[in-house]
Amino acid sequence: MNDKEKIRVMLVDDHAVVRSGLADFLLAYEDLELAGEASSGEDAVLICGKVKPDVVLMDLVMEGMDGAEATRAIRKACPDIQVIALTSYKDEDLVQRAIQAGAIGYLLKNIS
Repeated sequence: MNDKEKIRVMLVDDHAVVRSGLADFLLAYEDLELAGEASSGEDAVLICGKVKPDVVLMDLVMEGMDGAEATRAIRKACPDIQVIALTSYKDEDLVQRAIQAGAIGYLLKNIS
Protein backbone atom coordinates (compact mmCIF):
# COMPACT_ATOMS: atom_id res chain seq x y z
CA MET A 1 0.00 0.00 0.00
CA ASN A 2 1.42 3.40 -0.88
CA ASP A 3 1.39 6.43 1.42
CA LYS A 4 -1.35 8.16 -0.61
CA GLU A 5 -3.83 5.48 0.44
CA LYS A 6 -2.97 5.50 4.14
CA ILE A 7 -5.29 7.12 6.66
CA ARG A 8 -3.29 9.74 8.56
CA VAL A 9 -4.18 9.68 12.26
CA MET A 10 -3.25 12.19 14.95
CA LEU A 11 -3.37 11.24 18.64
CA VAL A 12 -4.33 13.72 21.35
CA ASP A 13 -4.12 12.64 24.99
CA ASP A 14 -2.51 14.20 28.04
CA HIS A 15 -1.09 10.82 29.11
CA ALA A 16 2.06 9.80 27.22
CA VAL A 17 1.47 6.11 27.98
CA VAL A 18 -1.94 6.24 26.28
CA ARG A 19 -0.49 7.96 23.21
CA SER A 20 2.30 5.38 23.10
CA GLY A 21 -0.13 2.46 23.29
CA LEU A 22 -2.38 3.93 20.60
CA ALA A 23 0.64 4.64 18.39
CA ASP A 24 1.78 1.02 18.70
CA PHE A 25 -1.73 -0.10 17.77
CA LEU A 26 -1.81 2.16 14.69
CA LEU A 27 1.58 0.96 13.49
CA ALA A 28 0.26 -2.61 13.40
CA TYR A 29 -1.98 -1.68 10.44
CA GLU A 30 -0.45 -0.92 7.07
CA ASP A 31 -3.33 1.34 6.02
CA LEU A 32 -2.90 3.67 9.03
CA GLU A 33 -0.14 6.21 9.53
CA LEU A 34 0.70 8.21 12.65
CA ALA A 35 0.58 11.84 11.48
CA GLY A 36 1.27 13.50 14.82
CA GLU A 37 0.71 13.61 18.57
CA ALA A 38 -0.33 16.28 21.05
CA SER A 39 -0.62 16.31 24.83
CA SER A 40 -3.11 19.18 25.10
CA GLY A 41 -6.04 20.70 23.28
CA GLU A 42 -4.07 23.84 22.49
CA ASP A 43 -1.21 21.83 20.96
CA ALA A 44 -3.71 19.70 19.03
CA VAL A 45 -5.15 22.73 17.27
CA LEU A 46 -1.69 24.05 16.33
CA ILE A 47 -0.30 20.70 15.19
CA CYS A 48 -3.45 19.80 13.23
CA GLY A 49 -3.03 22.92 11.16
CA LYS A 50 0.49 21.83 10.25
CA VAL A 51 0.22 18.06 9.71
CA LYS A 52 -3.36 17.97 8.32
CA PRO A 53 -4.36 14.47 9.50
CA ASP A 54 -7.40 12.70 8.10
CA VAL A 55 -8.58 11.67 11.57
CA VAL A 56 -7.89 12.88 15.11
CA LEU A 57 -8.39 10.59 18.11
CA MET A 58 -9.15 13.19 20.80
CA ASP A 59 -9.11 12.68 24.56
CA LEU A 60 -11.96 14.66 26.10
CA VAL A 61 -10.65 15.41 29.59
CA MET A 62 -7.45 17.47 29.57
CA GLU A 63 -6.14 20.52 31.45
CA GLY A 64 -6.69 23.85 29.74
CA MET A 65 -8.54 23.48 26.45
CA ASP A 66 -10.55 20.27 26.75
CA GLY A 67 -11.25 17.84 23.94
CA ALA A 68 -14.62 19.32 22.99
CA GLU A 69 -13.15 22.83 22.69
CA ALA A 70 -10.21 21.52 20.66
CA THR A 71 -12.58 19.56 18.43
CA ARG A 72 -14.62 22.69 17.73
CA ALA A 73 -11.49 24.71 16.89
CA ILE A 74 -10.07 21.98 14.62
CA ARG A 75 -13.35 21.45 12.75
CA LYS A 76 -13.73 25.22 12.27
CA ALA A 77 -10.18 25.65 10.92
CA CYS A 78 -10.02 22.37 8.97
CA PRO A 79 -13.53 21.01 8.26
CA ASP A 80 -12.15 18.03 6.31
CA ILE A 81 -10.46 16.62 9.42
CA GLN A 82 -12.65 14.09 11.22
CA VAL A 83 -12.47 13.86 15.02
CA ILE A 84 -13.29 10.80 17.10
CA ALA A 85 -13.58 11.43 20.84
CA LEU A 86 -11.74 9.18 23.29
CA THR A 87 -12.83 8.95 26.90
CA SER A 88 -12.49 6.69 29.90
CA TYR A 89 -15.62 8.24 31.44
CA LYS A 90 -19.10 6.89 30.77
CA ASP A 91 -20.48 10.43 30.97
CA GLU A 92 -23.21 11.08 28.43
CA ASP A 93 -22.93 14.88 28.77
CA LEU A 94 -19.19 14.77 28.08
CA VAL A 95 -19.70 12.75 24.92
CA GLN A 96 -22.65 14.90 23.83
CA ARG A 97 -20.49 18.05 24.11
CA ALA A 98 -17.89 16.44 21.83
CA ILE A 99 -20.52 15.42 19.27
CA GLN A 100 -22.01 18.93 19.32
CA ALA A 101 -18.50 20.32 18.80
CA GLY A 102 -18.12 18.27 15.62
CA ALA A 103 -16.83 14.83 16.64
CA ILE A 104 -18.20 12.07 14.40
CA GLY A 105 -18.29 9.50 17.20
CA TYR A 106 -16.56 8.30 20.33
CA LEU A 107 -14.60 5.37 21.72
CA LEU A 108 -14.33 4.31 25.34
CA LYS A 109 -10.81 3.72 26.64
CA ASN A 110 -11.17 0.35 28.35
CA ILE A 111 -8.42 -0.63 30.74
CA SER A 112 -9.54 -4.19 31.41
